[in-house]
Amino acid sequence: MDSDTDMMVLSFVPSRRAAEPLTIEEAAATAEIVERMEGTHRLLIHGRVNPNQDGDMQGMDELAERWKVSAWKTYTQWGPDGKGYFLSDDIGLAFIDKARKLGIKNICVHKGIPFGRQSYEHSLCNDIGKVAKRYPDVNFLIYHSGFVPDQPEGPYDPARKEGIDSLIQTVVENDVPRNSNVYAELGSTWRLLMRDPQSATHALGKLFKYIGEDNVLWGTDSIWYGSPQDQIQAFRTFQISEKLREKHGYPEITPKLRAKVFGLNAMKPYRISADEMKRHTAHDRIANDRIAYREAPNPHFRTNGPRTRREFLNLLAWNGGQRT
Repeated sequence: MDSDTDMMVLSFVPSRRAAEPLTIEEAAATAEIVERMEGTHRLLIHGRVNPNQDGDMQGMDELAERWKVSAWKTYTQWGPDGKGYFLSDDIGLAFIDKARKLGIKNICVHKGIPFGRQSYEHSLCNDIGKVAKRYPDVNFLIYHSGFVPDQPEGPYDPARKEGIDSLIQTVVENDVPRNSNVYAELGSTWRLLMRDPQSATHALGKLFKYIGEDNVLWGTDSIWYGSPQDQIQAFRTFQISEKLREKHGYPEITPKLRAKVFGLNAMKPYRISADEMKRHTAHDRIANDRIAYREAPNPHFRTNGPRTRREFLNLLAWNGGQRT
């Protein structure tokens, strides 16, 4: 009600199988609540897979057949022993092969926003170009686009090898075409960039230039931050200066490009028709409730997440003791 969001994907955090803060059963139950609002298909769900953990690969069959997940969510920098993996490792390739066999060819992988130094190398994007080149029929949706908080973003520098440059370097060096099967997702990335317009200019400009204007995906991580409306409004007004566009070859952020990022680009990997979605959502219960709500809106502007030390430690325990 408090944002202009029409459709969402419910994803997962990494965890041991016996200590999931959100189970696939709970995710499916949430999706069913939305479906009962006149069957509008506003919510998709992921299936979490960490192939370096016993049971996750075996569980992919059930996620596909019973729960009808739209994509796989994985964290290459996470492992039950604190050590991550690469998608280009044998275990990563086996994971991709099974995803292809099951016919769900969207792999959403957390890259950037490191959990700590122990597996920092696996937060880098070095493996993405290799597997994207090897599997052109698989979509790799790079959550956070390799962004590292508190590291300023500048023009693309292949010598940097970190942050968003890590993602760009891997697609350039492996000759992965723009607008093909590597997607850059902006969850948390855009929210953190909002406080640094210079870094935001280069981050978005680089992604549009090298990943492609059709392959940058909107994301808000609003499960942590509350209503994403501030992020939506900021992106609606943000612009790359003409000077920097000319100097670095960045595109102008036009209304057409904004519409792509806000949702049209995601239609391609998720195989959703924009016209079909509009038919579903134009006059459903949520649309009607939203019209009524906006006559007397009452946003709370709360930021989600742990509020006390105890709540923080509980969250830390769910994540296997790793700081996220």
